[in-house]
Amino acid sequence: MAKITHTRKSSTEHKLCLSLILLMASGALPFSVISNSLTMPRSGWKHQTRCRSNTKRYLQFGFDAVKSRESHTALGMSSFITDTDSDYNTDLVGDDSASFSLESQKILDWIKFSVATGTVLAVVSYAWFLPTGPHLGDALLDNVQSTIGTTDPALTIFALLMIFAVSHSGLASLRPAAEEIVGPRAWRVVFAVVSLPLALSCISYFVNHAHEGTRLWDLTHVPGVHEAFFLANFVSFLFLYPSTFNLLEVAAIEKPQLHLWETGIIRITRHPQAMGQIMWCAAHTAWLGTTTSIAASSVLVAHHIFSVWNGDRRLKDQHGKAFEIVKSKTSVIPFAAILDGRQELPEDYYKEFLRGPYLLVVGGTLAAYMAHPWMMAGAALLQW
Repeated sequence: MAKITHTRKSSTEHKLCLSLILLMASGALPFSVISNSLTMPRSGWKHQTRCRSNTKRYLQFGFDAVKSRESHTALGMSSFITDTDSDYNTDLVGDDSASFSLESQKILDWIKFSVATGTVLAVVSYAWFLPTGPHLGDALLDNVQSTIGTTDPALTIFALLMIFAVSHSGLASLRPAAEEIVGPRAWRVVFAVVSLPLALSCISYFVNHAHEGTRLWDLTHVPGVHEAFFLANFVSFLFLYPSTFNLLEVAAIEKPQLHLWETGIIRITRHPQAMGQIMWCAAHTAWLGTTTSIAASSVLVAHHIFSVWNGDRRLKDQHGKAFEIVKSKTSVIPFAAILDGRQELPEDYYKEFLRGPYLLVVGGTLAAYMAHPWMMAGAALLQW
């Protein structure tokens, strides 16, 4: 087994180039590590059709008459496909995943989104990477490696991802109490300001060091392995949590909500983000075979296993009996509820995936795969 070492260098020009690359590639961040809540679907305790927007209604779902939340027409990451099938009978107590209406969109909202997103990325780039900034990214890495007493890439990525996991899940758990004090929009900003720089640091460091450490195996020359791992990675991106598609909520243009999803990928697994992350980690670790990839995957998998419990707890606190209904006919393990008869798929189930957000997921996944050489080159310029 060969031990691969790495020497850290400093380069103002390299950092400037990388920061520009990260800014251009930032749209792919949710596909990697971040699992923020990003969508704004239409909701209600019980509804029969898809096309309902911006109404308040009292509905009975079997136990009590409860006042539903304000129903929003959902917007995905794209306006390529508009959901117009109003005869689709869902009989849901939760939200319809990844559906949206092009007609309901407001240009002003997207102008606000662009300005907000651009401002945040510019500030993060300046504070974390740019040579004229305070070099907070360098300071974080130096402090982490000083604390753990080594520059070993496996231990470093383990520590970085632990900081991200604790911060990310910790702030998510504090959300109900914090929103009572500062409001949903302000807390979303706090969440993003903490999570985004940490995620950028983890992604940059991992891409730059994934092939380092001790290589325990090498499957890269085994026929068919590359294709199998590519397929596993591609499918893992289809397991994104439906909230990932709500861009206006993540930017706090619309009021952030804790949605109770029930259709689409949720019929297969109640926690698609966790299952997709596990698939992604398994494929990447098997392909790389290094101690650095094992260290990164161990934290990511553990974090998402915790998120399964924490997510269910938060949904139960927020939605009560409605969550219990959804839980009774869904499963954590993919396809388990379908196989044991608790989940019955509609005859036209495939239509729940023929939506704009999934079109962009497919395109974004293929683009990210083809951009791997540029991602690696960009991360190398930072020379962390």
